[in-house]
Amino acid sequence: MLKAPIKFFAGRASRYLGEQIAKKFGSELGKSSVTVFSDGEFQPSFEESVRGCNVFLIQSTFPPVDNLMELLLMADAAKRASAYKVIAVIPYFGWARQDRKDKPRVSIAAKVVADLLMTSGVDRVMTMDLHADQIQGFFNIPVDHLYASAIFVPYIKSLNLNDLLVAAPDMGGSKRANAYSRFLGCEMAICYKLRKQANQVEHISMIGEVKDKNVIILDDMIDTAGTITIAAEMMMNRGAKSVRVVATHPILSGNAYEKIEQSPICEVIVTDSIPLKKQSAKIKVITVSDLFADVINKVYNYQSISPTFIV
Repeated sequence: MLKAPIKFFAGRASRYLGEQIAKKFGSELGKSSVTVFSDGEFQPSFEESVRGCNVFLIQSTFPPVDNLMELLLMADAAKRASAYKVIAVIPYFGWARQDRKDKPRVSIAAKVVADLLMTSGVDRVMTMDLHADQIQGFFNIPVDHLYASAIFVPYIKSLNLNDLLVAAPDMGGSKRANAYSRFLGCEMAICYKLRKQANQVEHISMIGEVKDKNVIILDDMIDTAGTITIAAEMMMNRGAKSVRVVATHPILSGNAYEKIEQSPICEVIVTDSIPLKKQSAKIKVITVSDLFADVINKVYNYQSISPTFIV
């Protein structure tokens, strides 16, 4: 069966990651450019033909909104240039926290973004550790939802920690923590938090015993780092040997870096789905380029991607 050729392109925010994914696949990024007008408007363009090609567009949609807009315009440009298929590779799917109406008169932004991607011409989406699994159902096109556990679990095992315990930072993360605990054969704990408002934690309580345990807090993202630092301090006060944090997407806004540096957390393990704003001795970055390159290869060759799911 003759397959359409494959070409990789990356938005400006994820070019560092796009280059790695293309290299691991055995290719390189295609030539593209972005014309920026004096008022801030911009126009992406492909500097080579994509006619009849499977075009993979790599871009995480973290703020500012320009990153999402650039991905949409690239998808539209590829479709209008007669690409065979347009696949959006979105390691971090922004706006995913707005996946439902949690109060009156608010939007469901994740659904709006899904509609925009489909309208712009995207035929398939590849993403990782969505904030809410049900966002996959917002699309009427295939969605490959990958899990960073494929790279986190081997790292956790390499630490050779005795008395391991995994913890969910909130009730929403209990499913993830339960999956890790079963796979690693260890105990788990669950934190319960009350918020004054978005990004401000008022109080955290915990279900589970952490005394004399090496704790790993699992989450899909770190934004202000308020939850994890408060939880880590509480766990150390309750007798934990050490506290580490494993989180896929390092948003790290506001004074998150300072909170982490001043906290009792000994290590924060994240991926490069979002580039770090600055370096920290406590933050270790594990690349997702191998994972995405492997899945892209399997999808391109009509193979199952199920073996990539560890947890």
